[in-house]
Amino acid sequence: MNDRLRIALYQPDIAGNTGTILRFATCLGLGVDIVEPAGFPLSDRALKRAGMDYLEMAALTRHVDWHAFEDWRKLGKRRLVLLSTKAAVAYTDFVFATDDILLFGRESAGVPDAVHETADARLTIPMQPGARSINVALSVAMVAAEAIRQLR
Repeated sequence: MNDRLRIALYQPDIAGNTGTILRFATCLGLGVDIVEPAGFPLSDRALKRAGMDYLEMAALTRHVDWHAFEDWRKLGKRRLVLLSTKAAVAYTDFVFATDDILLFGRESAGVPDAVHETADARLTIPMQPGARSINVALSVAMVAAEAIRQLR
């Protein structure tokens, strides 16, 4: 396992978002972990369309479930940074590390409490009152860009 920043998607629901995130991560040299099961077949045509030809270049690791992901993460001694609307710390107020894994939950439900409690840090993207959430692909881009800015 190398020490590059990684993006993890917990049981993603929408193929188009996942494809967009894979394309984004490939362009910026970030690894991506998908914690299965996904809400769509990972070979889905929409995933390939959104990711275009970047999918073949993506540093993608699939994990059969949360426990397999956690075993892998702990073996690598990586910090898990969860993005959540339930967090209190803004992502812009956090100091990122090169080997962090930025975890994003399902579009429909976030992550379960047990996953939330496992995270080493919990961050949020501040929003206007009454706003519920930002598209996950946009959230990944915002937070990863801040982490990259800090680390370079």
